[in-house]
Amino acid sequence: MKKLQYYLADVFTDVVFGGNQLAVFPAGQDVPEHLMQQIAKELNLSETTFVLPPVNPANHIKLRIFTPGKELPMAGHPTIGTAFVLLEQGYFKPEESRLIFEEGVGDILVEVQKNDTGPALITMQQPLPQFGTTVTDAQVLADLLSLNPNDIWTEYPGQVISCGVPFFFVPLKSLTAVKRAKLRPDVLENGLSHIGTESVFLFSTETQDPAHTVHGRMFAPAFGIPEDPATGSACGPLGCYLVHYNLVSSQPLANIICEQGYEMGRPSLLHITIGNTQQQITSVQVGGKSTLVGEGYIYL
Repeated sequence: MKKLQYYLADVFTDVVFGGNQLAVFPAGQDVPEHLMQQIAKELNLSETTFVLPPVNPANHIKLRIFTPGKELPMAGHPTIGTAFVLLEQGYFKPEESRLIFEEGVGDILVEVQKNDTGPALITMQQPLPQFGTTVTDAQVLADLLSLNPNDIWTEYPGQVISCGVPFFFVPLKSLTAVKRAKLRPDVLENGLSHIGTESVFLFSTETQDPAHTVHGRMFAPAFGIPEDPATGSACGPLGCYLVHYNLVSSQPLANIICEQGYEMGRPSLLHITIGNTQQQITSVQVGGKSTLVGEGYIYL
């Protein structure tokens, strides 16, 4: 019988049982490629990662990322959480603070801030944004989220933005509206099939903690994720949306804190930094803290 070891971490939190869960299978275990998706479905977490040797020996690792339903070309909490787990397990040299991970979108720079006890804030560089389809029909957006059209912040559009993975962003007027929202997959599949993504991120600049910038929720049922407690790959483009529409101060850097997962009982904090020069976005970074929860084995 073959045993595959994995570690369990909570990401975008420093408190156990907060943030977003992640299973990490470290390198050197020869995980059968055809079973990776099945293993992720078996564990049934938002994401599961498999660490492989890099194709380019100058890089640190190759990372494959799976939801219960699909493989992703890039994702935030799996990148940051995997870096945290591997640092905690001594996979990298203690003095290393800049890591290069090979992912489906290309090489991803991961930077590590450390304290006396080990890795603290870990950030990842994301690709520059691609702005896609806009939707301004308040009734359609309200139907999508089981809300009233008056809940939609109609001064700004619903829009698809990608920093490696596309999300449809819907601005709402209030925190109350964000908390009441319920995604209707039928509206997404029928009335909004043209937008080119099945992942919806709704947000309000009214927050639960006044020290934070934005409150968000993310739904991706097509990926096997009814709701996600922390979505790093969405928070990069979210920061770009806020900068693009002048919803945050952005000179020379926009420093944004997104609170997510509160409705799920898994509070998460995501730190977003958007570089902006002459109304052009020049860099996208997303980071956060992580904590190790446990470890286990899959038997094959």
